[in-house]
Amino acid sequence: MTFGLFLSATDKKPMYLQIVEQITSKVLIGDWPADMALPSIRELAAATQVSVITVKRAYLELERACVIVTQAGRGSYVSTRADLKQELKQQEFVQQLDLALDLAKQLQLSDEQILDAVQQQLNKDA
Repeated sequence: MTFGLFLSATDKKPMYLQIVEQITSKVLIGDWPADMALPSIRELAAATQVSVITVKRAYLELERACVIVTQAGRGSYVSTRADLKQELKQQEFVQQLDLALDLAKQLQLSDEQILDAVQQQLNKDA
């Protein structure tokens, strides 16, 4: 059982980051609801065929991002924070914006051209 995670050895992203992104995505879309128990570090490591250290690092990153909480003796659970989904959406927006700005720099667009393009999109959707 892989718990619905699909890790790729050919992906340029490290395995721990693939785990972080996929769990975060599952929480965001509601596949893994608040207070759901996550597989233990050992279970997930065995299921995904990665080291325990890799899964532990992913869980630590998820804890830092407040996506999960870990309770000694009980295990790890999806956070019950009411604003979690909104915060994850905000983080996704910033990541997508960073990608768009990187592309704009590659295209050598000026700040004014970037702002004009954003304004055009806003006007188009209004």
